[in-house]
Amino acid sequence: MKPISIFILILLCISGCTQRQEPVAPPWGIASDSTDAFDLDDIQQAGELIGLTLSGPDTYYDYHGHHLGVQYMLAEKFASNLGVKLRVEVCRDTAEIYDRINGKEADFAFMRFDNDTTVAGWLVAEGKTALAEELAAWYQPEMTAEAKAEEHEWLTGGMIERHVYAPMLSQGAISRYDLYFRTYGRRIGWDWRLLAALCYQESTFDPRARSFAGAQGLMQIMPSTADRLGLPADKMYDPEHNIEAGTRYLKQLERELSDVGDRVERQNLAMAAYNGGLNHIRDAMRLARRDGRNPHRWSDVKVYVLRLSEPRYYQDSLVRSGYMRGSETAQYVDDIRARFKKYKRSVR
Repeated sequence: MKPISIFILILLCISGCTQRQEPVAPPWGIASDSTDAFDLDDIQQAGELIGLTLSGPDTYYDYHGHHLGVQYMLAEKFASNLGVKLRVEVCRDTAEIYDRINGKEADFAFMRFDNDTTVAGWLVAEGKTALAEELAAWYQPEMTAEAKAEEHEWLTGGMIERHVYAPMLSQGAISRYDLYFRTYGRRIGWDWRLLAALCYQESTFDPRARSFAGAQGLMQIMPSTADRLGLPADKMYDPEHNIEAGTRYLKQLERELSDVGDRVERQNLAMAAYNGGLNHIRDAMRLARRDGRNPHRWSDVKVYVLRLSEPRYYQDSLVRSGYMRGSETAQYVDDIRARFKKYKRSVR
């Protein structure tokens, strides 16, 4: 039996449609009358809506520890409307999605499915009549454009709150926090000026900086990372505590990359992981090795960090964490290294 096909007009909105259309009830499929289906009431009682998808820029991806993708954002809003949490399970391909939907392993799938009308749609598992009807009543065409605008805000930094300070305090001094960079740089064996360059890239030396994703302080530490590092919430904006925790996190990333023998290359990869996530960097390293490049050299790995935004790469069987907005991470490491060179020429 085929799952219910829910034809949401998402494709047209995602591809740049800006003209407002008259509200039209989307032609949701009709569910079967199966009496043993785990339907809406059961989902709400369990408190969890299970959705399947593929990794991709329009569907679902990780960005600085926060999940984005217009389809995901819509699915999350729908789950919130139901009063439940959304559990996302990423599949390898559409065949797996169909198998799992037909096998009653999930409630629905959120992504663009091709069909006879060339309009994208979501799939709701057979027998979930009430869930399909609730989705039909909830969805409005303008929601897609709203989700896309919200995602744009996240990606362009429109929600970042920080002051921009000069990259150099004065001749012979980089910032008001040089003592902390020196102290904690020695503890992890990093040149303190490299830490300062990374800090400026993160927060422009603003101790009160707060990012769209919730990263806080000079080193832009996420609350979940702070918990793992033992940094109390009331110390997140304290310059010394924030720098200490950030340098300790860099050291942890270095340990995770202990297979990289060259120290400079290991630092480059650790900084890339600090920005883009270690799992994405490991994906890029695996692809580099597969293609005969050096997985322990940043210049080689950077090529695949950039390519992880292309379907043929983020859908590769070697890739475990899917789509990555790699251009930011590639620029991040290169900018830090360029600023570090300037600092070394100016400050001892």
